[in-house]
Amino acid sequence: MNPDILVIGGGLHGLSCALQAARGGASVLVLERHFLGRHASGSTAAGVRTLGRDPAELPLSLEAAETWHKMADLVGDDCGFKACGQLQVAEDDAAMASIAARVTRLEKQGMHHEKLIGPDQLRELVPAISPHCAGAAWAPGDGSADPHRAIRAFRDAAKRAGVNIIEQCQVLSLGRNGQSWQIHTTTGDFSAAVVINAAGAWADKIAKMAGEPVRHAIRTSMMVVTERTGDVVRPVISSFGRKLSFKQTAEGTLLIGGGAQGRLAADQQSASVDVQALSVAVQAAVRLFPSMVGTRMVRAWAGMEAMTEDHLPVIGFSDQAEGLIHAFGFSGHGFQLVPSVGRVVADLAIEGKSNQQLDAFNVNRVSEKGVALC
Repeated sequence: MNPDILVIGGGLHGLSCALQAARGGASVLVLERHFLGRHASGSTAAGVRTLGRDPAELPLSLEAAETWHKMADLVGDDCGFKACGQLQVAEDDAAMASIAARVTRLEKQGMHHEKLIGPDQLRELVPAISPHCAGAAWAPGDGSADPHRAIRAFRDAAKRAGVNIIEQCQVLSLGRNGQSWQIHTTTGDFSAAVVINAAGAWADKIAKMAGEPVRHAIRTSMMVVTERTGDVVRPVISSFGRKLSFKQTAEGTLLIGGGAQGRLAADQQSASVDVQALSVAVQAAVRLFPSMVGTRMVRAWAGMEAMTEDHLPVIGFSDQAEGLIHAFGFSGHGFQLVPSVGRVVADLAIEGKSNQQLDAFNVNRVSEKGVALC
């Protein structure tokens, strides 16, 4: 089995790249060390968010937003996406001023996906919110999805497109041989003209094998889900300057996250919950929704993914190795970008170019210049 393109990493970004490359006419193989979606993709709050994005990400994010509203066209399923809107709440006048300045900048650039709303409209949208909140940025087209449904949908669509997938397959080494890559794994040996590094928390290991050492941290974001409650909130809520992501599921449970970090295992293959750190996100939620006091937590968990120093992903060709494309480092906000990143990387792999400007995501930002290779 020697494909045109070999994708390392079976999370949603790897699956999206594989699906769209296969639909572009390439033969594609995905290798996943554990199980599809086992780490970041299966642990996310699945926010579909253009709100508050870094300006460099906005072209990809706005493209992805259009796809999320017609996701069934891409993968045959809506992935549980609900356009319930997202709110970034200002808890004081200083936060409100910062949000207002950002919305004004966006409007001057011709982007109107964020709306500035005051306290009265905020309470119309979220009656249960604390009275101390001064207003918010409102993105009515944003929302959330079901991560596990999305993983299944992208997996099944990729398979229908002819993508081969091997799980529990660890890459042991890779190197160039003429015009192709030779990939040695625990399952066997493969060759491919193009390798896509979508290995998430282990992307640095793959890059080093390929002769391009990079640096990134491992993010171990935690989530907690509560018991079922009465109606609390419809939009997804964040708070400006605080670590909080808060939403109510269709089942009535409350899902709380926002970037509080768990404990990384010594072997860097798993992460566990740090209750003290998680309490910061829970306290932020209670501050916005005092009615939550006394609500019981049912389950908490931690995921794993690569986090870059500037919190922007690495997307694009290697600077050191021919035929290597990177797609990693989404730093806690990659879920919404899955369809657009997959398209862009597939275009790079097949056509050698993209219509999106990717300079801000160049691997140079995270490269370990001068590091000796083992």
